[in-house]
Parts: sequence; C-alpha cells; structure tokens
Amino acid sequence: MPHLLQINYKSSVPRAEFEKGFDAVAAQIAQVPGLRWKIWLLNQVESRGGGIYLFDDEESARAYLEGPIIAAMKSLPILSELSVTSSSVLEEPTAITRGPIEETLVRR
Repeated sequence: MPHLLQINYKSSVPRAEFEKGFDAVAAQIAQVPGLRWKIWLLNQVESRGGGIYLFDDEESARAYLEGPIIAAMKSLPILSELSVTSSSVLEEPTAITRGPIEETLVRR
C-alpha cells in the first residue's frame, strides 16, 4: 500500500541561501529506494519548508526516516521544529479525486 510522508521544518536563513544545496539534495533523494516522488514546499512568509513524499510502502518510508538524509537534516543548525506526519494512502478514493499515486515518470 502506498505510504505518504509530510516533513516540515523552520529555516533560520534567507531563501536564496537555503536553496543553494537543493539540486544536490534532490539528486540524493531521487535515488531513495521505494520513493515514487517528492513535492517540495516553501512558505517564505513564515520561513518554513518541507516536502510531501510518496513511497511504495510503509517500510520504504520508515527506512527513509531512519536513514542518512533525515539524520543530516536533523543535524543542521539552520533547521528547527522538524515534524513528520506518516500516513497510508487510501488508493480507491484517491484515484477518484485524481491523486498522483501512480508512478508516471520513468526513474533515471
């Protein structure tokens, strides 16, 4: 069953400085086993960012949360208030409302 994570955090640096490493981080995240996609989030007014991730299953999502990328995020002094919401996806009603739960892009 597909599994969704939403990770949010507060950043203490301006957007331009914060985004400097996003391409490299995005390339690492794209290689995470079981990840179908990630949507990057930004609220400039509140200096908050985050992401919504769709994984193949709960095990893949849990492995990501326990892995090196999240460990690195937790160690960054520019990030605070890290929060995670973890949920299973109800596939049938999500498909009816056109939720992007089917993998549509070929992985590189």
